[in-house]
Amino acid sequence: MSAETKKVRLTLPENEVMSPGHLACQGCGASMAMRYALKALGRKTILSVPACCWAVIDGPFPYSAVGVPLQQSAFEAAAATASGITNALKSLGKDDITTLAWAGDGGTFDIGLQALSGAVERNENMIYVVYDNEAYMNTGIQRSSSTPHGAWTTTTPVKHYRKGQKKNIMEIIVAHHIPYCATANIAYPEDFIKKLQKAKSIKGAKFIHLFAPCPTGWKHGPDKTVKIARLATETNTFPIYEVENGVYKINKKIKNVKPVAEYLRAQGRFRHLPEDELEYIQSMVNKSYKRLEKLEAAFGESA
Repeated sequence: MSAETKKVRLTLPENEVMSPGHLACQGCGASMAMRYALKALGRKTILSVPACCWAVIDGPFPYSAVGVPLQQSAFEAAAATASGITNALKSLGKDDITTLAWAGDGGTFDIGLQALSGAVERNENMIYVVYDNEAYMNTGIQRSSSTPHGAWTTTTPVKHYRKGQKKNIMEIIVAHHIPYCATANIAYPEDFIKKLQKAKSIKGAKFIHLFAPCPTGWKHGPDKTVKIARLATETNTFPIYEVENGVYKINKKIKNVKPVAEYLRAQGRFRHLPEDELEYIQSMVNKSYKRLEKLEAAFGESA
């Protein structure tokens, strides 16, 4: 291997903290996400994980795939448990260990929002990552407030598919005025790892909204996970940006934006949608992205 080729390939940290043999489904975006997160943060990390897919993926006691201490909590308590871990470390005088709350969208957008709001309002020194697969996947693919308009779930079946936009969790957390908020996507691991490393260097509460497709719940092949995740950003359905001390920055500006229908048609959960609904979703995506551009213009580095 030439020096040039080696340089191109080694874009991620080489260290592996997470072990093989976990219990994730094939093509699971959440399992990729954890592998990248632990590469970024290293072994001096303590995880707070509520009821979610990752409470199962890690494996049954006494086995664990993550390679770091993991405290399982009640469904609503990931941020509260992480707050306790953070303050225990502070009392022990240990300032070189990262507290990482790791929860799904159900345990963040819905059930855990109260604990999350309290933790970030107190500006607890922790990183909170929500791996967003847009439904309660671990309990049977039920609708959450992160489920997008038009999606099939077991509680929003085809004839009664989800109506209305998903909750804008980023703006809710930005409104708490914490030091750092960001979106990330498992299809862009270098960006995700860079943001985690930045978050680790910042004292106070940090929040990352991570896009992580679920082949089982989204009805796509396990080999399509990264492609579909990338399409979400290439269509501006899930833009990648950060808000650091109130300053907005869009990290990936897509030059040739693809139609949202290309992203939707790649997933069985949207297969039932008629053309007019695809057009409506496109209009919502356009409107949301224009709003983000206005925020960057008004509160960006050049504002």
